[in-house]
Amino acid sequence: MGFLYFLLIGAISGWLGGQLWKGSGFGLFGNIIVGIIGSVFGGWLASKLGLGGGGLLWQIIVAAVGAWILLFLISLVKK
Repeated sequence: MGFLYFLLIGAISGWLGGQLWKGSGFGLFGNIIVGIIGSVFGGWLASKLGLGGGGLLWQIIVAAVGAWILLFLISLVKK
């Protein structure tokens, strides 16, 4: 069940990241992959910065920010 929960948060964060960073979307499946990777990156970054929280909304926000940062970095590489 934890893996499905992780995929759900990744999917939501990928969609949100795609909405925030228009023009760099990779389609639904690509955004889900970026969201999953971004959620891992966002969680790691939040823990390094000492930002805490444990609710579902906080996890989605952290994952969306991680996905947004990842989309930004990918857009720099694509240019």
